[in-house]
Amino acid sequence: MDDPVIQRIQNNPRFHELVHKKSSLSWTLAIIILVAYVGLILMIALAPSVLGTPLFAGGVTTIGIPLGMLLIVLAFVLTGIYVRRANGEFDTLNQQVIAEARNARN
Repeated sequence: MDDPVIQRIQNNPRFHELVHKKSSLSWTLAIIILVAYVGLILMIALAPSVLGTPLFAGGVTTIGIPLGMLLIVLAFVLTGIYVRRANGEFDTLNQQVIAEARNARN
């Protein structure tokens, strides 16, 4: 950790901004998916009759099927949100930090 380039990166305010933004987004998305998964599991455990209710009278498909599919879609959407931010805003900040560290070296 004595490398001056690493020290410049660690002292760069943009690096701290990048770390904060990535961490905040990661925790937010993780909490959202965790609440969704735990919520579904709790419904399965505590209210199975609700999930077993048919979508329409005489139907075979229950409410649990679309809820499970919705959970999978939610996981894809949250992943897409992270990838979009990572490839856009986070990459831009990362490149700025690298450029500033290299320019300060010269």
